[in-house]
Amino acid sequence: MTGPDMHMNGRDIDLPRSLSTPSSGRQQHYTHVGRIYFSGARPAPPTTEAESVWTAHPQQVLTRLSDEPQLCPRKNHYICGSIAAFTNIAVTFPINKVLFRQQLHGVLARAAVRQLQMDGWRTLYRGLLPPLLQKSTSVAMMFGLYEDFSQVLLERTKGSRVPELLTRSIAAALAGTVEATLTPFERVQTLLQDHRHYGRFRNTPHTFRSLVSEFGIRELYRGLVPVLLRNGPCNVLYFGLRGPIKEQLPEATSHAGHLVNDFISGGVLGASLGVLYYPLNVIKSRAQSQVGGAFRSCREVMLTVWIERGSSLAKFYRGAHLNYHRSLLSWGIINATYELLLKLL
Repeated sequence: MTGPDMHMNGRDIDLPRSLSTPSSGRQQHYTHVGRIYFSGARPAPPTTEAESVWTAHPQQVLTRLSDEPQLCPRKNHYICGSIAAFTNIAVTFPINKVLFRQQLHGVLARAAVRQLQMDGWRTLYRGLLPPLLQKSTSVAMMFGLYEDFSQVLLERTKGSRVPELLTRSIAAALAGTVEATLTPFERVQTLLQDHRHYGRFRNTPHTFRSLVSEFGIRELYRGLVPVLLRNGPCNVLYFGLRGPIKEQLPEATSHAGHLVNDFISGGVLGASLGVLYYPLNVIKSRAQSQVGGAFRSCREVMLTVWIERGSSLAKFYRGAHLNYHRSLLSWGIINATYELLLKLL
């Protein structure tokens, strides 16, 4: 390193070759010791980078440091993800309920809305607590675990020929797999939203107690396989494509512009993945609406739904258009809120 360059915490900082002090008018000169410059003619003893000290005009150095972007603590990824999911569920829950009726019964959106109207507005937010708990925790784990797994795997593969894209894809898949441990919340949500079980299950705690006492803990994980098949691949595609999609949008020059770009990139990607994996959600909803009895495979459930809907692909995908618009809104809110909170916290 030559000239007035200075290195602190892995960052190069340009300093003037000499600075005049207001009090004396004399010039302070910097002497190079290792990777750090100290004031005065005699070099100071070597110190660690984290403990480096400037004796000449430290305020100017600190100002330069504050201008550089700082990494967000990893724990903030969990907090930001949780708050983003909470905001999303509170806004989109009624839309999700209409979509659920379409997935379960194969009816048109208008018919699903009429069902909800017949049930009464007091039941509109029935079943809100499970997705609120599940989604807030799930999205927090999705973002937080992805960052944690990525750091661990990148450190383990440092210096090897393993592509970073592969490493991050594995991290995303692992995060999605861990998310599947929250399947019981999706299970309870399905039962509470199904009008056929209104008289049997009163609320979230009652549903959990009833299932465990009557059938055991295993009953809470009915529909686990489609959840696993959905979560891992979805996470890989989401984290792999989120950045490239945003880069294709017009460059943002303001905070509002960045917010809009984050909403668009997250929404379009989430909506596309929602359509791609829609059949798995249909299979999951159908499997989890069953209480007791044998556990059926994904193939058996899919064939049952396929036959009931007249072997029609259009009927099998009934509700996909509403799912697209709901996912567009949901993942737009999640992605924009998450990125905004990362900058604020």
